[in-house]
Amino acid sequence: MIRCMAIDDEPLALQQIVAYISKVPFLELAAQCQSALEARAFLEHDTVDAIFCDINMPDLNGMDFVKSLTVPPLIVFTTAYSEYAVEGFRVNAVDYLLKPFGLQDFQRAAQRLQERMEGTRITEDNSMPQAETLFLKTDHKIVNVNIPDIRYVEAMSEYLKVWIDSQPKPIITLLSMKKIEERLPSYFMRIHRSYIINLKKIQEVNKNRVIIDANTYLPIGDLYKDAFQSYLNTKFLSR
Repeated sequence: MIRCMAIDDEPLALQQIVAYISKVPFLELAAQCQSALEARAFLEHDTVDAIFCDINMPDLNGMDFVKSLTVPPLIVFTTAYSEYAVEGFRVNAVDYLLKPFGLQDFQRAAQRLQERMEGTRITEDNSMPQAETLFLKTDHKIVNVNIPDIRYVEAMSEYLKVWIDSQPKPIITLLSMKKIEERLPSYFMRIHRSYIINLKKIQEVNKNRVIIDANTYLPIGDLYKDAFQSYLNTKFLSR
């Protein structure tokens, strides 16, 4: 199944897309939103495989919304304005549906989504190990972070602090813990609702704290204690 989100500020148009999704067996509706801001709020705590997104919306248009996503899902733009088509394909949209469109047009776009999803899965299965880099938006720029250099990630309201080796100040980025946790490799573990640590950076575990260095003591939350202890048990050497 392909988990989908539908975004359109016009209630009737949104209702039509939702109805079309229900008619395609391999599509599953995860969310329907009447603004890009509402969609962004949803994506802070959940993920989708594809978005059917209107472009001309108030506050934040669909094109700028897609460009703002750190790791955008597959995109099908839906709009009444043909002049957006070229720009839509520049952001690697799977398809572009010009309103008014019918079920047959929608099914064609859904088929393209399915083909792209299957192609992506094949590529991932046959690819080399995941690149050890991560691009993060911070201070109106995008920085390339070497993942093994990340010491730990700290939640700060709607933002994250990403602490890097040899950098006295963290990278601050607008991102959820769930999103970055999905992108980090297996040697990272969440030990607290506010902390994800690089397990390779642990110097000491003292009671309910993980010590990264002489100045960094991170708490182990009750919800994460058992999983962390299980990890330690796999690494612990005894007589």
